[in-house]
Amino acid sequence: MNTNKLKKRSLEEKNYLKKRLNIIEGQVRGIKDMIEQDRYCSDILIQLSAINKGLQSLGENILKNHLSTCVIEDIKNDKIESVDEIMDLFKKLY
Repeated sequence: MNTNKLKKRSLEEKNYLKKRLNIIEGQVRGIKDMIEQDRYCSDILIQLSAINKGLQSLGENILKNHLSTCVIEDIKNDKIESVDEIMDLFKKLY
């Protein structure tokens, strides 16, 4: 996978992604506090589950955007190697 590529994102998309990451970051800080406060294990696990779901949802959003912009553009430009790249990506994600 080529990590030298760049993806131009709209201000709206950047703001959405940063907002979601800020929420996840806040949840992680919350878990740190819960540990310091000796909170019950299941309470912490529930928060961890929420973080996992948030990350999964964020990843799905980025993947959908990648498929509908970057991959489509590559295929239109006969860059078929993009299909191999996306298959490798699916192997890593799922």
